[in-house]
Amino acid sequence: MSIAGASALSGATVQNVTDAMSGGPVRRLDPRHVGDHLDRLFRAAWALSGDRDDAEELVQETYARVLARPRWLRNDDDLGYLLHALRNTHLDRLRTTRRRPSEVPLEEQAEPRARSSAAEPHAALEASALFAVIAGLPQPFREALVAIDVAGLSYREAAKAFGVREATITTRLHRARARVAAQLREPDAAPTTITGGHDA
Repeated sequence: MSIAGASALSGATVQNVTDAMSGGPVRRLDPRHVGDHLDRLFRAAWALSGDRDDAEELVQETYARVLARPRWLRNDDDLGYLLHALRNTHLDRLRTTRRRPSEVPLEEQAEPRARSSAAEPHAALEASALFAVIAGLPQPFREALVAIDVAGLSYREAAKAFGVREATITTRLHRARARVAAQLREPDAAPTTITGGHDA
């Protein structure tokens, strides 16, 4: 048998074993198409972080991590995979920030962080206010709302992305929407406390 034939056989064997272990065929995430989801990932990042500048950095870091090596998926849900990667990157950044004391140069403190669009300043301000409210939600509620209402995933896709049941996503989304609506109606009102765990 030639070297090329042996290599092809070996590759096929590895693929067969991988498919058997994963419960189905896998495919490689195509780096050429990950940019197709940039807009929705940016809105999701803005809602998670509550800050436009942080959202840009979060998306860039997520793409850098994903594209650093080949990624293998068992389905066609590229957006769900990228949203899951975005969420993990966000949590990693939060843990790093909590361990590291914040140091902001004096000259940067005077610079406004919110950047409104010159063409639609009111729309930009409204988006900033909305995403700030979403960012203030408890993490499970925030992630459910971002996945469904911001990124546009289905309930099933969101449940798979976060490793929970669809019913859990439904409950979290309902309560997240209620909190956001209440906060937007009364901006000075304190968030409602729900006892009994994140899913209750």
